[in-house]
Order: sequence, then structure tokens, then C-alpha cells
Amino acid sequence: MQFAKRLQPLQSNVFADMDRAKAVALVAGQQVIDLSLGSSDLPAEAHVIEAIAQSLHDRSTHGYLLFNGTFGFRQAAANWYEQKFGIKVDPQTEVLPLIGSQEGTAHLPLALLNPGDFALLLDPGYPSHAGGVYLASGQIYPMPIREENAFLPVFADIPASVLAQSRMMVLSYPHNPTAAIAPISFFQEAVAFCQQHNLALVHDFPYVDLVFEANGHWEKNLANPKSLVPSILQADPEKSVSIEFFTLSKSYNMGGFRIGYAIGNAQLINALRQVKAAVDFNQYRGILNGAITALTGPQVGVKSAIATFQQRRDAFITALHRIGWNVPTPKATMYIWAKLPSPWSQNSIEFCTQLVKQTGVAASPGAGFGKSGEGYVRFALVHEPALLETAVERMAEFLH
Repeated sequence: MQFAKRLQPLQSNVFADMDRAKAVALVAGQQVIDLSLGSSDLPAEAHVIEAIAQSLHDRSTHGYLLFNGTFGFRQAAANWYEQKFGIKVDPQTEVLPLIGSQEGTAHLPLALLNPGDFALLLDPGYPSHAGGVYLASGQIYPMPIREENAFLPVFADIPASVLAQSRMMVLSYPHNPTAAIAPISFFQEAVAFCQQHNLALVHDFPYVDLVFEANGHWEKNLANPKSLVPSILQADPEKSVSIEFFTLSKSYNMGGFRIGYAIGNAQLINALRQVKAAVDFNQYRGILNGAITALTGPQVGVKSAIATFQQRRDAFITALHRIGWNVPTPKATMYIWAKLPSPWSQNSIEFCTQLVKQTGVAASPGAGFGKSGEGYVRFALVHEPALLETAVERMAEFLH
């Protein structure tokens, strides 16, 4: 049986590779502490679960859900965005429900790229960003992001010949895997660059709320353009070239419910809607009812999640410093991006393979996120502080 050539670059991915390594460690009798996958271990809030549970008994929710039936969710998403960022959004033309933000980043290239067109992607970056380009038979130009540039790309380094064939740029800050954040000045530069070169500017924004600041960042009015984590649309309020993807997976611990949405340029929203129409209908209406409840109800759970991940971050960083691994403290996300010590400094895959084999601690190799990720390892803070400290103790024995 013959398969399409576009499948070839999809045969290996960082999460699948680590999943196999974890399985081998389990068979060998290791007690695995899995820090390789950024899937929150925290539960969704009770009032969200109740809204979904009540929907199950409503037979009108059991059928197909077409676009017009999602208006209540789109309105809730638009209101949430306006309250948080101070920019008006039309729920009819500028919002689209998604099966998680990953669906948006994977499907949008189908609407933008012809075979051979370039997409400009962060390197390292989230694997689904590349996967969507491959499925669209596009080419990837990796924009290296390095520590000396605060893990921000340098647009001036992109060759003119590549720009002539480019149709889209994908950014994502707070960033996975590096946990870097980007100021509004960088987004303004990105918007101007994409306007100049006729590029769609795509911003994947799953960690909008997972931001840590001593003075209670979450309470601040993010309509302030100097906020620590701005929206791309604060740099492009006319939505001239930009689309932004949100998810309820991180802020509301709803990863398994697969619910997110896009906000942005009406033409981009409509193009993505056309792709979606060929692939799926929408999620079960009960899940959208739960999402509406999450966006419009008490936000105590969001604040609690932020506090939990901040506590875990602090415990893990302190433990790493205690064993002599001096890793910077991230300001956002649920990840630690750690530069590998010698002799592993250029072999992150072997480091992670041996680490889980010998200690049961599973992490994600930086090389799995792109060529420029080599020399680093990503840890996901998806366990309680005591277990995170146990993981570091096991790593101390492995490193010494």
C-alpha cells in the first residue's frame, strides 16, 4: 500500500518517542515520574462539570451542532476577550470554535498555503505548528530563537527569497517549550513585518493566564498595552493580518474536553471555517455549555491554577539549584526549559532516553521541538511539589 509523501515528516514526534521510552521503563520496573507532557493534572471546576452534566439530559443537545448553534459560545468568547484585552470583537465574523487551539494551528495552513509556499515557524516550537504545514504540502522556514535574543526571532535574518514565497508566520508567547514571554513592542514589530510582506500572522496563545508575577498579575487590567503578556491584537487592533488561538485546556483544566477558539481577522476566520466545514461539525453542545460557564462564571479556579503552578515552579527550580543545575526561573507557562550540562549538552534525546531508563523521570528532549532546541530539556510541572523534588533527587544521582 502506498501513502502520501506528506506523511513522511510526521512519522516522528517528541511526544510519541517519549511515550515509547516510558513504556520500556515501566516494563523494566521503573516507577515513572512523567514530566514529559504538558497535560494539566488539575481538575476542571465543579460548576463547569455540572453544566456539562445537565446538558446530557437535554435531548436537544444530542444532534449535530452547526455553526449558527455555536453563537452563545462565540459571544462568551468575544466578551471574555474584550474584558481582558479591551478590544471589541464581533462574535459573528471574528470568532470560531475550535477542537483545542491545536486544531487551529494544524488546519489554518490548509487555507493559506499552496504546495511549496513557506510558513515561518519558531525553532524550537510546538510540533503541531509544523505538522499543519506538512499536511498542506508547504515548506517550513525555521526562525531560530536563542537565549541571547530572549528567545525571540530576528526577522531581519529571514532571506528575501524565502519571504517572496512565504504566506504565514506563526508565533506563540508565552512560549512552549522555552517559557519565554514577548513584549508588546515585539508584537508591533511582527505586525508591521507581516503587513509589509503580506503574511498572515498567527499567534497561538494557550498560556494567556499561566503567568506568574509577585503583585498578582492576573488581577491586572490587561487592556494596558504594557502588560506582561499581551495579545497579538493589541498590536493589531484593526485585525489587519492577525488571528489568535485560545484554548480552555490550560486556564480551565479542560484539556480532555478539546475546546478552544480563534479570534481575529474576519477573512482568516472565514477561511478556517471553510476548512473545518469539510472536516467536522462542532463539539457536543454540552461541552460548549461547559465552556460558556467557564468563561462567564467565577474565575477562582484560574487563580488557583496559577498559584499551584507557581508553587510547583518555585519548588522545582529551588531543587534544581540545590543540586547545582542553575536554571532561570520562568515568568509563565507550566514548563522549565533547562540547558543540559556536559556531557549531554548536544544530545538531548539520549539524555531523556537514559534518564527515564535509569531513574524513571520522563522529560522532553529539546531537539524534539526543532534543531535550535538541541542542548535543552523541557520539564512539565504536572505533579505536586513533593514528587517534583523526588524527580530532582533521582536526577541528581543520574547526573553525578
